Amino acid sequence: MATGGKDRSAKAARERARIYQARQELHTAQKRRRTRDNLIAGIAGAVIVLAAIGAQVAYFTAGPGAPEPAASSEPTPSTSTAPGTGSTSTPAPDATEPAATPTP
Repeated sequence: MATGGKDRSAKAARERARIYQARQELHTAQKRRRTRDNLIAGIAGAVIVLAAIGAQVAYFTAGPGAPEPAASSEPTPSTSTAPGTGSTSTPAPDATEPAATPTP
């Protein structure tokens, strides 16, 4: 009859080991799930940010937020001169401007 106590303690030890193993597996599964969920959330957040940026760019370049072309206050030249025809785009210096004098 002395073996009855050993059987109970062995059974209790097996039960504790089984529960401990189940807790370890649960912890490992939860850790993997948290990692997976964080990865999915990061990707979803990046997609949302990129979509918001794309929407802003589209709105302000092609949509109603695009600036309307305004008439300029300066008239545009109606004729263009080809290079070498005698007209230059830089003005010639006036004769009234003093020449630079070298310093001794």
